[in-house]
Amino acid sequence: MGAADVKNRIRVLRAEKGWSQAELAERVHVSRNSINAVENGKFDPSLPLAFRIADAFGLTVEDVFLKDG
Repeated sequence: MGAADVKNRIRVLRAEKGWSQAELAERVHVSRNSINAVENGKFDPSLPLAFRIADAFGLTVEDVFLKDG
């Protein structure tokens, strides 16, 4: 599954929490650039990172990452 096949709600979820990309990055132990790439669909996160992102929002992976089509 390539980056074009997966959509995510990270930008919306961050806005709801009032978090910057840097704040989310710190919470999930990656760089801000990594969060930016995932958020913009340029990079699919590893499964462990996807779970850390979902956990940061208190959601399931399926609630954050949506299969396109």
